Amino acid sequence: MSEKVFETEYAGRKLIIKTGRLAAQANASCTVQYGETLVLATAVMSKEPREGTSFFPLMVEYEEKMYAAGRIKGSRFIKREAKPTDEAIITGRMIDRGLRPLFNDSIRCDVQVIVTVLSIDGENDPDIPALIAASTVLHISDIPWNGPLVGVRVGQINGEWVLNPTYSAREKSTMDLAFSASADKVLMVEAAANEVDEKTIHEAFAFGLKHAKPIVKFIDDIRKEVGKEKI
Repeated sequence: MSEKVFETEYAGRKLIIKTGRLAAQANASCTVQYGETLVLATAVMSKEPREGTSFFPLMVEYEEKMYAAGRIKGSRFIKREAKPTDEAIITGRMIDRGLRPLFNDSIRCDVQVIVTVLSIDGENDPDIPALIAASTVLHISDIPWNGPLVGVRVGQINGEWVLNPTYSAREKSTMDLAFSASADKVLMVEAAANEVDEKTIHEAFAFGLKHAKPIVKFIDDIRKEVGKEKI
């Protein structure tokens, strides 16, 4: 399978999705680059159902690597990666809570979605590219899934809405609203704010949904070109 490159603009920055180069043995794989932050997503599903299971066995992992920031562990004796950080666990749960409702509950085959941070630019938080990568990889795979969805972050600085603010911009923002959305629905929400009223929050969701729709279409267009037939 040859490499395919898809590019669009998202909040004034390039969003680049590449398929067909890495992890060829997975059901599907892709990389997502946002600014200079880059993540790899893979999705696999077992061929046979897990016996004796009364629930859908989905596992979502989000893996941070120190090399992504150009760092080496400072310990004199231990150079291996340690256990996941709290931020990595929270991001993995964010991805999981967005993806899980779009699966059929009757599935009993093991499904694994793993997102690995390959590079981070210090400006763009990898959690939004990770959500987009997980959505894209499931959508183009042959794994049954009713996506796609898009990760969106909304901030407000001096009364102005900011889409996917950088780390520095988030420090000035009165709210930090991150959510995953389909073309018309909000599926998962993580939020923090400084006494923001309900009307403002509703406006923030509307603002984010408006900008999510073109990216949902972008992912749909990728599936039309490189997607596999669903099992």
